[in-house]
Amino acid sequence: MRHALLFSVFVIASCGLAYELVAGALSSYLLGDSVMQFSTVIGTYLFAMGVGSWLSKYITRDLVGRFIQIELMVGLLGGFSAVGLFLVFTWLAGPFRLVLYLAVFGVGVLVGLEIPLVMRILKRELAFKDLVSQVLTFDYLGALAVSILFPLILAPHLGMMRTGLLFGLLNVAVALWALHLFRAQLPARRWLAVQSWTAFALLAAGFAGAGQLTALAETHVYADEIVHAESTPYQRIVVTRWRDDLRLFLNGNLQFSAHDEYRYHEALVHPGLASLPGARRVLVLGGGDGLAVREILKYPNVESVTLVDLDPAMTSLFATAPPLVALNDGALKSPRVSVVNADALQWLEESRDYFDFIVVDFPDPANFALGKLYTSAFYRLLEKRLAARGLLVVQSTSPLYARQSFWCVVTTLEDVGFRTAPYHALVPSFGEWGYIIAGRQEFAPVAVDLPKTRFLTAETIPLLFHFPADMARVPAEVNRLNNQVLVRYFEQEWRKVVR
Repeated sequence: MRHALLFSVFVIASCGLAYELVAGALSSYLLGDSVMQFSTVIGTYLFAMGVGSWLSKYITRDLVGRFIQIELMVGLLGGFSAVGLFLVFTWLAGPFRLVLYLAVFGVGVLVGLEIPLVMRILKRELAFKDLVSQVLTFDYLGALAVSILFPLILAPHLGMMRTGLLFGLLNVAVALWALHLFRAQLPARRWLAVQSWTAFALLAAGFAGAGQLTALAETHVYADEIVHAESTPYQRIVVTRWRDDLRLFLNGNLQFSAHDEYRYHEALVHPGLASLPGARRVLVLGGGDGLAVREILKYPNVESVTLVDLDPAMTSLFATAPPLVALNDGALKSPRVSVVNADALQWLEESRDYFDFIVVDFPDPANFALGKLYTSAFYRLLEKRLAARGLLVVQSTSPLYARQSFWCVVTTLEDVGFRTAPYHALVPSFGEWGYIIAGRQEFAPVAVDLPKTRFLTAETIPLLFHFPADMARVPAEVNRLNNQVLVRYFEQEWRKVVR
């Protein structure tokens, strides 16, 4: 019995930390600012655990029965927390933060009640020093196990909803095990059994139907028909369609619309690459949809294109799904293209190749994981891989809606030693969008011969480099790994736009 209860401590510690990680990850995913979300979620959760531990002194009778009921409550509340939070966000976005912290507080109080009750149940079998050391040992081991499993296996392969529900089932399993162990000591054993099996059935049904619940919520989020949706270890990929307009969303953020993506990608590639008639080797970082590669392949002098994108599911989707292959003209299957699925920063550190033209097409710096790809440290790695007279271009968010963010990227590139040439173009799905050409020499935009394009002409390219007063340069700090000031700028500026 002692060993069974100690193993239960391992399980309930795992469950408690899992609910905390799910809440922190989900709030970061939905609200951004991962440092703020994890900090406030963890703080609220730990405070609530303290409240629960304090409240445990008021449970004086039928300790095992109360422990079983607490396991059922934490299993249901924690298990369904991700489901409830996701549905609240998509259907009733206003009270999301209130519901988030109420759920975290509720789970924390219940988890705070668990360990003191287990210790009081075990005190009849263990000396105090052994009781404390063994219970806390199993508690910390459980936390260690789930902290490793959550990012490597659980979240990538089960998703947030199923991960929460799985640990809810584990909490109920502990309750059922305790019900079996102490069956002779429980006056209300049958009623507890009914409660336990009901909770188990609810969580099992939720686990089985989690895919449908996710689809229901996403149907409300995305106005158009969802034709593809999958969760990968790195992101949530959703493709929607309305008539002939395909749209790609990553973690809920629009990446392109087929109706106007050509404007974005032509502006990204051609002003720089058209000025390099001798370019032979091109590197694309990000851009797993192959749309930037499509534009690069219009240049017959380009002998090889290396595409480095973190997510193999992304590059596989855009290399095999017929409507998406049609959109990128089969670019990812071209014999001139090599696809590498790797972290761009790590790949650059290991690479020894040089490139005449580098396209940096990452998502906007909405969190610190992406913000590191806009830092001076990252741009120094790029500089080492750039040929002597090569150029690179960076997509740099909107100089109209995120003005300081845009000029922060310019300032950061210049801090590394690059000469910069900022420019912008109108992409209806996004508004005014910004780009920066950088190199070791001054870049002067001139009318150049272009391959077949739908948006740009030789005469219009120089016009992109003129900024009106409301997008003109403003002071900004350098974005460094140790401050990630760009993420703060970005969140502050886009928060004003979406209100």
